[in-house]
Amino acid sequence: MKGLTIAIGIGLLLLYFVDAALKIQLFTQEMLIHSGIRFFTGFAILGIAVFYEHIIRFKNAIYLVLALVLADDIADYFRNINSFSFEVMLHSIYMLLWGAVTGYASIKSWKANR
Repeated sequence: MKGLTIAIGIGLLLLYFVDAALKIQLFTQEMLIHSGIRFFTGFAILGIAVFYEHIIRFKNAIYLVLALVLADDIADYFRNINSFSFEVMLHSIYMLLWGAVTGYASIKSWKANR
């Protein structure tokens, strides 16, 4: 549980600095959707299925993550939302990595407490 708390705490702190450095407003509807999709994709696919359980090979997981992210970007394109800037891409990569670390830490603490 300590690892999960550290992952979430440090992740939130770094999220604040990433958003401040990139001048991204996190609490808009589009950014919350983007961040949530990227975080939970990293959480479930990378953190749990690849790094902890080894259910999916890393190469296949990267293809799956890219497909989900591309589908979200295509949906944004049809809704006339511009999410193709360099800053949003860096923010998306951070959210994927933070989700992966948090997913790994959460499943590890859950299995240890079971």
